[in-house]
Amino acid sequence: MDQFASARAEMIEQQLRIRGIRDERVLAAMANVPRHLFVPEDQKSQAYRDGPLSIGQGQTISQPYVVALTCELLEIAKNGKVLEVGAGSGYAAAVLAQLAQKVIALERLPDLARLARKNLAKAGCSNVEVLCTDGTLGCPSEAPFDAIAVAAGAPTVPDSLKKQLKVGGRLVIPVGRSRRQQDLIRVQRLSETEWKTDNLGAVAYVPLVGAEGWSTGD
Repeated sequence: MDQFASARAEMIEQQLRIRGIRDERVLAAMANVPRHLFVPEDQKSQAYRDGPLSIGQGQTISQPYVVALTCELLEIAKNGKVLEVGAGSGYAAAVLAQLAQKVIALERLPDLARLARKNLAKAGCSNVEVLCTDGTLGCPSEAPFDAIAVAAGAPTVPDSLKKQLKVGGRLVIPVGRSRRQQDLIRVQRLSETEWKTDNLGAVAYVPLVGAEGWSTGD
């Protein structure tokens, strides 16, 4: 018996549908993933609340609405290959795994990469590979990707990630001059040399650290 089933159902109706999430595949994915498996033990009672939660090392598990919005904006096909940058505790990767054929999740912090692998295994996600590396550089060996989701705020859109998109593919990333305040940006690759950019409004993420993001000393 899933003691969190009613909380998850309420999350779908009161946090997602009411805010305009309409993609039924995304709503089903959010309903299927047990978010309480991806939060610290002492925060399980808050797992389905409307907001981010700390997972340690200055990182967070994103607000459910933001995860759902990102997935909807990516328009992921069932046979798609997705790159996630900033795996954290593995929650968003688990949702993406419900939508895509394969997910590569990148996490720069070794302890969190291990935690994500453990949580994803517990949740039964067999189509996710978690790599500990600088996510701003993407994963050239697995490129190109149908979709790329970035779960941390960058000062600019990393060129490496743009180039690892398939033509027609989409990238969703928070971008801003501040380490704590950004705009959510969707980039669609139109051709080998052209990209279209849409601004979806203000968000607040932890900073994206790496060679094409913020430095640790910024």
